[in-house]
Amino acid sequence: QVQLVESGGGLVQAGGSLRLSCAASGRTSSNYAMGWFRQAPGKEREFVAAISRSGSNTYYADSVKGRFTISRDNAKNTVYLQMNSLKPEDTAVYYCAAGRGIAEPTTVSEYDYWGQGTQVTVPS
Repeated sequence: QVQLVESGGGLVQAGGSLRLSCAASGRTSSNYAMGWFRQAPGKEREFVAAISRSGSNTYYADSVKGRFTISRDNAKNTVYLQMNSLKPEDTAVYYCAAGRGIAEPTTVSEYDYWGQGTQVTVPS
């Protein structure tokens, strides 16, 4: 079992920045690929970014490429999502996820464990 706890969400003006953190406990998080997803009201959960177990490979949704950066510190069992140049359309609940043996890191069903989410609001 892996427990995931997200933090760092909040309200930020358009063009601003936030850094989300996801702290993992339980089994060693370095055994898991990690991802960030988001879900806006009335919409399906969508992929944002993912990072391989070692951190050597990263993946991004086109909508956030160049603005968001995913990273991990396996010594701290923590994954980060640095979000810059935020837009109103980035408003959503952001979820951290962990999975093993992931073939398609952009796919929700590939992940085994999920956090409770943290709200990010960017007013228009």
